[in-house]
Amino acid sequence: MPTFTETRNDKKISAVDTRGELIIMWKMTDFMISTDRSLLDFNVIHKFISTESYWGVGRSREFMEKAMDNSAYCFGVYQESNGTRKQIGFARVVSDITTFGYIADVFVLGDYRGKGIGKWLIQTIVNHPDLKTLKRLTLFTETPDFYGDSMFRVFDQNSQLKFMERNIAN
Repeated sequence: MPTFTETRNDKKISAVDTRGELIIMWKMTDFMISTDRSLLDFNVIHKFISTESYWGVGRSREFMEKAMDNSAYCFGVYQESNGTRKQIGFARVVSDITTFGYIADVFVLGDYRGKGIGKWLIQTIVNHPDLKTLKRLTLFTETPDFYGDSMFRVFDQNSQLKFMERNIAN
């Protein structure tokens, strides 16, 4: 169980878990975002990414478990109602927590889209105390306009610096 280290208020609750990882919960009306891995519903995450996402169709449970275990932070999005909590979204960040971060596997379930929850999730990530000072925070997307409010820009391919990738065939 987390040990709380900061004063609670109506927007943000901070804690440190037994592994020393910073856990933060953000609340907005009936919704919550948390970095507490013990709250994640792996079945919801795996089902969406492996069957509904354009980027991860067919991913195995083992693949997803390893990806999540090796991420610096996993952000769960939840709806809280009548004493129950339901996972409705997710994102993870791969990072050295010093210079670079990569946001991956971002989703909000279809019934909850169009309510500002996805934008709130991205704002929460970019303002996280361990991530907001990174020199570079990156992501890949087919919907670049969605991320504009959070100051993400399409990398300039005409720049002297080139975004590169090493693609390993499966």
